[in-house]
Amino acid sequence: MNLDLGFGKKIVTVNIAEKNLLGVLEPNRLDLELTGQEEVKRAIREPIGTQRLKDIVKKDEKIVIITSDVTRPMPSKVVLPEILNELIEAKVELKNIKIVFALGCHRKHTEEEKRYLVGDQIYNQIECIDSDGHDCVNMGNTLSGTPVDIFRPVAEADRRICLGNIEYHYFAGYSGGIKAIMPGVSTRAAIQANHSKMVRDEAKAGEMLHNPVRKDIDEVANFVNVDFILNVVLDERKTIIKAVAGHYIEAHRKGCQFLDKLYKAEIPERADVVVVSAGGYPKDINLYQAQKALDNAKHAVKDGGLIVLVASCKEGFGEKVFERWIMNSQHPEDLIVGIQQKFELGGHKAAAIAMVLKKADIYLVSELGNETVSKVFMKPYTNVQTAIDDAVKQMGENCKIIVMPFGGSTLPEVVATGENLNSVRTNGVEA
Repeated sequence: MNLDLGFGKKIVTVNIAEKNLLGVLEPNRLDLELTGQEEVKRAIREPIGTQRLKDIVKKDEKIVIITSDVTRPMPSKVVLPEILNELIEAKVELKNIKIVFALGCHRKHTEEEKRYLVGDQIYNQIECIDSDGHDCVNMGNTLSGTPVDIFRPVAEADRRICLGNIEYHYFAGYSGGIKAIMPGVSTRAAIQANHSKMVRDEAKAGEMLHNPVRKDIDEVANFVNVDFILNVVLDERKTIIKAVAGHYIEAHRKGCQFLDKLYKAEIPERADVVVVSAGGYPKDINLYQAQKALDNAKHAVKDGGLIVLVASCKEGFGEKVFERWIMNSQHPEDLIVGIQQKFELGGHKAAAIAMVLKKADIYLVSELGNETVSKVFMKPYTNVQTAIDDAVKQMGENCKIIVMPFGGSTLPEVVATGENLNSVRTNGVEA
């Protein structure tokens, strides 16, 4: 069977023998009425838990719109015009609006990247700035002690609007919602304090109500009010297929419920080999981002199995602390022990990779050098088909393989029977 996988901005085709193929995890088929910009318009007209945005803001107020950086697939240039239309209808002047890119601990943008994210017209008319963790206002501490340090222009604005896309997050449960604020426009110390809760059992993908990381994130709204959110769910082609708008909790939860219907992928059993693509650019822009797909894949592989991770990683590690932890370790166990002894943001990603390595071997198909990949305790490849063929040789000619073309979005879930497997194709036939 021929299958297409995203790799950077390209598509690569691989062949897997049907006798080996246990399943291809794809989005569930849902009936959709609207998509793209029309769905965004609908969500803005029908906000959840709040008034319409045009009825919330006042003419002379200073407004910040917080949106995602270049490492996220959030289609800001599609969503922003509709948000701005609401603000203009409320008589807000463009000079009173700032667009803030939520960097968290990511690198700063080039001006060309900012223009790409919002489009030429918006870039030329509205001030577009990166968040800066060195220019923040402390607004208190959450119940668990996380400092609420907020980028000054966001903290001092009269109104805050958060944009983002909703997908599974390996320890915050889901992306989106007020995550644009924390960690989006916070200090490294604040992000580190929040993320340190990832070591708890409830901090996992798909968990919301009992997730200590998400609870801490949402509590930030007690210190810095979020007036409106607009979150989108994307399909495998990065098309908007669902938009939710309004209250930062109520609207976000509705979006998460839709995501579960779309991307929770039921499987009859775990496989010997999992072939997982992060989904292509920008989700595989660096290893720091591609790790999320690897973490989702661990739910589909047997103990002692093998994962083939397909991720360009054109920009290398993607984060300096993450790189330091990797380069200074001699064994995966060093990373796990290190994060338990002293949590450090960036090191947490290295430890998460080490946890997967305890369960399965990893072949990495990337643009990284062989020596670099070996330092991450993975086997390096430049050709996907070669990596898959070698995986079959290692696990046996009758091994079972699961393919995850959209590993950054898809969350495998083992079910007791093989019935009702909406997202699994077995041996080329839809189950």
